[in-house]
Amino acid sequence: MSDLILVIDEGTTSTRAMLFAPDGKCLATEAAELTQHYPEAGRVEHDAAEIWDKTLAVSRTVVERAGGADKIAAIGITNQRETVVFWDRGTGEPLAPAIVWQDRRTAAICRDLKEAGNEPAVQAKTGLLLDPYFSGSKIGWAMRNWPQLREAGDRLAIGTIESWLIWKLTGGLHITDATNASRTALMAIGSGHWDDGLIELFGAPGAALPEIVDCAGSFGVTTLFGAPIAICGIAGDQQSATIGQSCLAPGETKATFGTGAFVLTQAGATPPVSRNRLLSTIAWQLGGRRAYALEGSVFVAGSLIQWLRDALALIGTAQETEALARSVPDNGGVYCVPALSGLGAPWWEADARGAISGLSFSTGRAHIVRAALESMAHQAHDLKTAFAADGVDWKLLRIDGGMVANDWMAQDLADMLDVSVERPKFAETTALGAAMLAGVGSGLFRDLNEAAVMRGAVETFEPAIPDERRDARLAGWRHAVASVIESA
Repeated sequence: MSDLILVIDEGTTSTRAMLFAPDGKCLATEAAELTQHYPEAGRVEHDAAEIWDKTLAVSRTVVERAGGADKIAAIGITNQRETVVFWDRGTGEPLAPAIVWQDRRTAAICRDLKEAGNEPAVQAKTGLLLDPYFSGSKIGWAMRNWPQLREAGDRLAIGTIESWLIWKLTGGLHITDATNASRTALMAIGSGHWDDGLIELFGAPGAALPEIVDCAGSFGVTTLFGAPIAICGIAGDQQSATIGQSCLAPGETKATFGTGAFVLTQAGATPPVSRNRLLSTIAWQLGGRRAYALEGSVFVAGSLIQWLRDALALIGTAQETEALARSVPDNGGVYCVPALSGLGAPWWEADARGAISGLSFSTGRAHIVRAALESMAHQAHDLKTAFAADGVDWKLLRIDGGMVANDWMAQDLADMLDVSVERPKFAETTALGAAMLAGVGSGLFRDLNEAAVMRGAVETFEPAIPDERRDARLAGWRHAVASVIESA
């Protein structure tokens, strides 16, 4: 019997297939970029057909490198959360653009619901706040504005990205795992079921939603690669990274710096309650039993560097940012508040817009780039403050994601947070978490603790700046954020 695991890691800007051995070694990887569409200000869409076509192509390539489908024991899937796909059960084709998690078109809807006093009840049931980030308001907007969805009647299927991929892989299985379901604002996270009151509040068609299942198990079989392969692991990307970082005990914390930045602290078997505008979410569900996490979500991280490269042409590649940051002694008084998609936790200002402040004739390109990188640690510090106020201060932060290959940024996080920062040698922990779940679901491992052997070696960054320098930078950041919020 083969013990290799195929992972599909479908992100915001790319989709990848990766092949893992049981010891965590990545044996092969193939990726394809995804097109993001911006039809209007504040709107972000994907073509679900493109996502499927490219996911299938990269997966086929990796299966071939494995020596064929019979060499693969299981498939694990991890995905960008909150992004919603609408498709026809009969044809299996999309009926409308996929609305991406970054999309802000429902800001007014969420504001009206909040002003009507609905947020406390929504937060109590879902652990979430009323914000365009989550899927429920996106679904309601689509049902009101895209007549082809209403016309589809009982042929309409709605799901987040993993639901769409599983439907296509299996030829019609309509499921979602508990972690992704918990990000829709339609699921009561205490019971683990869709909530009729929430479905009615947002105007979502309950019959079009998928069945909620565990994160590990046997979830159908795909025959698209030449031989049957079982789908055995499913989780949203941030929960998958939490598992991949082996944050399996209460209090253990990870931060992923990808397109956005997301911090999750494992909270155990009881849903945590935040009084500081953090989120309570499901970390995983196994055997019908849920583990929970406290989460802080930052909307713009790596996408800021992409914006500096593609829109402003300040850099040619993301790799240049480290040398540029090191080329100046400090930020020269420049601060970047990257609210290009509004501000996430702990502010939740959907209408906030980004700003670069403190410019002078002495400001150079390196100062702006350094300020952009510094904003990662600044935003992380805002989250650390909120987590601490909720009684969950960080003692150690485990980091991952594409941005943290930058040693300067990893050290800056340690300096500004004043905690040890741990970075795994293999940084693709999102895919690794899906591999661990698939390993459990297929019987390669008894549980996640046994699967944690896949994580491998780590390196540590320790704080190395005086308190006064940290305090001065944070004071400048607070002023910059306050200016942005006042203008919202």
